[in-house]
Amino acid sequence: MSLPHSQSRYTVEEYLALERASDERYEFFDGQVYLMAGESPDHGTICTNISGQLYNQLRGKSCQVFSKDMKVRSGPQPKSRYEIKGLYSYPDLIVICGEPQFHDEYRDVLLNPAVIIEVLSPSTEAFDRGEKWSRYQSWLPSLTHYVLVSQAKPQLEHFLRQPNDEWLYSSVKELAGSLQLASIDCTLRLAEVYDRIVFPVESPEQLEKE
Repeated sequence: MSLPHSQSRYTVEEYLALERASDERYEFFDGQVYLMAGESPDHGTICTNISGQLYNQLRGKSCQVFSKDMKVRSGPQPKSRYEIKGLYSYPDLIVICGEPQFHDEYRDVLLNPAVIIEVLSPSTEAFDRGEKWSRYQSWLPSLTHYVLVSQAKPQLEHFLRQPNDEWLYSSVKELAGSLQLASIDCTLRLAEVYDRIVFPVESPEQLEKE
């Protein structure tokens, strides 16, 4: 994550008021508010490519894809106006199935994602793999698929919820490969995910290490 917006601690109510009055996007993590950094061209291209694939495959179905302008709450419903616990984040892509459930009447904080997709960046990867993923598992019972997308190489990492609430991990690392998201009947083809992306050429030494 980026540096906090300020050294002050915010309540959830104060954070949401800040967000709704600002042209910038902020994330909230246990009282700290973080201004979201701009994205790289490759990050934006990959998000657009995935969104296009999902949109085409979900047309006419009960599930729909949301872009990175929809917040998700990963924490308890605030019990008072002074609550500072919780995570309010902007996933890169979200799929919901059925009626969306929202935090309040503003309808800008989603509670029931079925799929969350994060395109990894150097500044956010540790958080996406760590505390954010932990909060998603703990507070989003609707979540079935969590997908991490590399920018540095063709790779999709997939966490699939099992009936016992454990998570099965798999990855796809070839441009000719694809990832099945069975619960929403969608397929992510890596050649399309990475359309227009040029990866750096690896040296023979790097290839030997892999």
